[in-house]
Amino acid sequence: MLTTGLLSPRRLPAGEGVVRVALVAASALLLAGDHVRIEVVVRGAVRLEIVETAGTVAYAMRGASSRWDVDITLTEGASLTWHGEPFVVSEGADVTRSMHARLEPGCTAMLRESLVLGRHGESGGSLRTTTRVWLGAEILLAEDLCPDDGWAVLGNARCLDTITTLGTRLPDQPDTLQLEGPASIARSLTAAQHLSGLAEVWGTALAGQERQVGATVRR
Repeated sequence: MLTTGLLSPRRLPAGEGVVRVALVAASALLLAGDHVRIEVVVRGAVRLEIVETAGTVAYAMRGASSRWDVDITLTEGASLTWHGEPFVVSEGADVTRSMHARLEPGCTAMLRESLVLGRHGESGGSLRTTTRVWLGAEILLAEDLCPDDGWAVLGNARCLDTITTLGTRLPDQPDTLQLEGPASIARSLTAAQHLSGLAEVWGTALAGQERQVGATVRR
């Protein structure tokens, strides 16, 4: 079931064992007072692929704020692939983002998120992010970030590009953090999203997930 709010989900053609859904803005985003909530529920041996058709810009909010919340539930061997386009926080914007994911053992997710502070020539607005992931009853990932908090997170960069895998691991690389449970985080700090070196990491991980889905379908 697809439900339209500030975003309009649209079904795209896909191969066997895969469901592709595009997220299209139904109005100008992200403005003062907006609250975007995305709920993703996948059951069974299928891969859901979420496609963002364009980046999102949070505009100056004149003292107001906005929210962007994502809730993900994967059960019965489901998998999720979500390649997010750049999320730009303009000067004067105030945004809180959250992602809560619950996976049954045997489920996997692969997510790419690119946070950009400011449009060209701007220093960027205020951004807070919260991530909580559970695998079964165990907490797999808990992270809070304030990328606009001076040198503590971004240094002299303005783009934080992240690939997160849940229920599976990325290959060991210098910029990849292997979590205690079956999960990995790869990050790149750059002046702009297109300068990130994570495209190859994403391609390799995506190929591995496609092989896994193909093997499941053949069974």
